[in-house]
Amino acid sequence: MEKKDQKIHIIGAGISGLTAAIVLEERGFHPVILEATHRVGGRVKTDIVGGYQLDHGFQVLLTAYPSAQKYLDLKALELQKILPGAVIFKNGQKKILGDALRDFNLLLPTLFSGIGSFTDKLKVLKLNNLLKSRDLQSIFEQPEKTTLQYLQDFGFSNNMIDQFFRPFFGGIFLEPELQTSSRMFEFVYKMFGEGYAALPRAGMQAIPNQLKERLKNTRFEFNAKVRSVSDGEIHLEDGVTLESDYTIIATEPGKLVPNLNDQECEWVACDTLYFETAEKVIEKPLIGLIPEPKTLINNICYHTNLPSTTRGENELLSVTIVKKHHLSREDLIAAVQKELKDLCGIETMRCLKHYRIPKALPKLNGLQYEMLPSETQLTTTIFLAGDYLLNGSLNAAMLSGERAALGVVEKIGV
Repeated sequence: MEKKDQKIHIIGAGISGLTAAIVLEERGFHPVILEATHRVGGRVKTDIVGGYQLDHGFQVLLTAYPSAQKYLDLKALELQKILPGAVIFKNGQKKILGDALRDFNLLLPTLFSGIGSFTDKLKVLKLNNLLKSRDLQSIFEQPEKTTLQYLQDFGFSNNMIDQFFRPFFGGIFLEPELQTSSRMFEFVYKMFGEGYAALPRAGMQAIPNQLKERLKNTRFEFNAKVRSVSDGEIHLEDGVTLESDYTIIATEPGKLVPNLNDQECEWVACDTLYFETAEKVIEKPLIGLIPEPKTLINNICYHTNLPSTTRGENELLSVTIVKKHHLSREDLIAAVQKELKDLCGIETMRCLKHYRIPKALPKLNGLQYEMLPSETQLTTTIFLAGDYLLNGSLNAAMLSGERAALGVVEKIGV
């Protein structure tokens, strides 16, 4: 059978599924992607509301991700860099803490911020040097502990942990207790140190859009909801059954494959709210952190501090909530508006959008960086892809998609 005649289906047009399709195309195959919604992206999407670009949750691309460098044209994305630091709102004041070695303008504000001791700042340099010398595979071979325990064992003060590390990495891990694996902390910290956090000029949706544009021999079937998958067959919710020589499930497999219901991945949830404001209280492209333990807000960002493809008339502010709550949409918006005013001096004009994201990041233990193509194989003809197989990152999403595609290629024997 010719390669192009192999019936290879990919379920899910997220980052993993699109990367798998690219790898298959590069090897001469013509896969079909079945996507339940009307567009690509999975958890990486952008909406246009009132002229503003709203990502589904505050997300950034770390330019040091090896898979991003391999599969993305970073220059074409017109990445807008976020400065390596943060504005911390404390006792009615704004304190700036940043990496002065990468941006000298952050030196004096950092030294006089009152966040962390001089010893803490020396330990930051020590941590930077440690992780520069450690490769990614060895990071994921280190014994696991919680990020909080890791920081305490490293000798950081409670002030430094509570005022900076907890809100900053709590916003990345989407959990304020810093229970996330120390492997993930070292990985993300290293990626921040070796590159930049950035947003594409057209929003995060530009990433899956670019991957899609690379695909010339892949057929997309949108609004194609899959009910179940078995060896050789894919059953759609509309009653149609598709023949499939090989299937890559690039979404949660638990509800699609029999006997996997008890193996569903746990997920971390968050809320992201976007507000229109008349003015900005942060003038530079820096993240704002709220370290108060009893507040809803974890971090804020003025997206209009960065150039974008489309822009509304005023300022665009995103607010990320990582703490659990039981508030209605209306009560949540009101509570957030009050915190913004009381803690940051921010007056909002209107709430543009509230995204409740129940499956923002996979909740994982035993994190890995790498896997063999054969490890993605579930049954004779079914393979899995997704960041939940490794670690919760765009890098893992792309890497797992690549490995699943290579697993199919190995199985076919070409």
